[in-house]
Amino acid sequence: QVQVVESGGGLVQAGRSLRLSCFVSGRIFGFNATSWYRQAPGKDRELVATITGRGTTNYADSVKGRFTVSRDDFKNTVYLQMNGLRPEDTAVYYCHVRSLISSASYWGQGTQVTVSS
Repeated sequence: QVQVVESGGGLVQAGRSLRLSCFVSGRIFGFNATSWYRQAPGKDRELVATITGRGTTNYADSVKGRFTVSRDDFKNTVYLQMNGLRPEDTAVYYCHVRSLISSASYWGQGTQVTVSS
């Protein structure tokens, strides 16, 4: 029984920073990866960043150099540090946890990030 809960979204001005948190409760078997996705109105959901249990990270080109994904295993939390936010970053940000062994995956309900000009 896995539950994924995002938090930390809000309204910020362009150029500011925000840190999102993804708290994961329950047990996930095997290797896993946690990803941040975002979806803006009228657009497809896109992959923003991923971090594996081994610590490997990947980023979308649009956020490289600005966003950093990290994890705190003691708190069962994955973070997305977003610096230099731009209006085009406005979206609902979702946390996604995926087992690389069983292929089971879990979505959070999302947290709204709005970046004003």
